[in-house]
Amino acid sequence: MNALFPDLIVNGETVPAAQVAAETQNHPGPRGKPGIAWRKAANAIAVRTLLLQEARRRGLAPQPRELAPGRFETEEEALIRGLLDQAVGVSAPSEPEVRAEWAREPARFRAPPLWEVSHILVACDPADRSGKTAAAERAGYLTQQVLAGAESFADIARAHSDCASRDAGGSLGQLTPGDTVPEFKAALRSLDAGSVTHAPVRTRHGWHIIRMDAVAAGAELPYDAVRHRISEAMEKTAWARAARAFVQSLVAKAEVVGADLRPLPAEGATDDAPHP
Repeated sequence: MNALFPDLIVNGETVPAAQVAAETQNHPGPRGKPGIAWRKAANAIAVRTLLLQEARRRGLAPQPRELAPGRFETEEEALIRGLLDQAVGVSAPSEPEVRAEWAREPARFRAPPLWEVSHILVACDPADRSGKTAAAERAGYLTQQVLAGAESFADIARAHSDCASRDAGGSLGQLTPGDTVPEFKAALRSLDAGSVTHAPVRTRHGWHIIRMDAVAAGAELPYDAVRHRISEAMEKTAWARAARAFVQSLVAKAEVVGADLRPLPAEGATDDAPHP
C-alpha cells in the first residue's frame, strides 16, 4: 500500500485491502480524488472492526435475524447488533420530558396537509438515454409555455400531457403526502397555492410540470395524539447518542493505523458509518 491507500491495522489486526475497497462505493468523494473515498471507507471499516473485536472479546455468538422473507443478517451484522444491544441501553423518556418536548413547539406536530394538484407529465423510460434527453427538452419547453401564460395550464395539459389526467386538464384532485412518490412530494411541499414548478420535476414516471391549485394545512395535533411518536423519537436519539459514546470509548483505547477516528464524526453525521 502507499500513502494514498494505506494499510488498515486495528489493534494489530490487518484488514484486507479488498474489504476497504468494497466499502468505498458507499462513500463517494470528489472526482479525481479517490483517496478521500478510501479514507472515509477506512474509517467506517475501522469502526466495524473495533465493534467486531469487542463482540468477540465478550464471547458473543451471532444470532442472525430475518430482515425480510428469506433475507437474514450476516454473522458480522448479528454480532454488532448483539454487542450494541448488550452495551447500549437507554431508558424511555419520562412523561414530563415528553410533554416538555411537545410544548417546546406544538405546531411541529400536525396532521398531513391536503393538496389539490394539477400536472403535465412528459413520460419517459429511465433506461432509454436518448428518450430521456428528448423528454427533458420537451418538458422544459412546456414549462416555459406554462410560465409564459400563452395558454391555460389546463389547455396545455389536454394537448400535451402523457397522463390520463389530461382529460381533466391535468387535475389530480386532492392528494396527501402518502399518495405521491418522494420527488413529487418534495416539490409539492415547496409550492404555495396557485404556484407552478419553475423547472420540470423528474420521477420514475418521467418529467412533471406541477401546479398547486389549493393547500389545506394539516390541523395541529393534540398532545395525546403524538405522545407515543415523540417518546419513540426521543428514545432513538438518546440511543444513537449512547451508541456514539460507546464507539468513542472503544476508539480511545484502540491502536489504529490507516484510519483517523479521533475525533469521531459530529452528531448526526453518517459518512463514516459502515455499510452492511
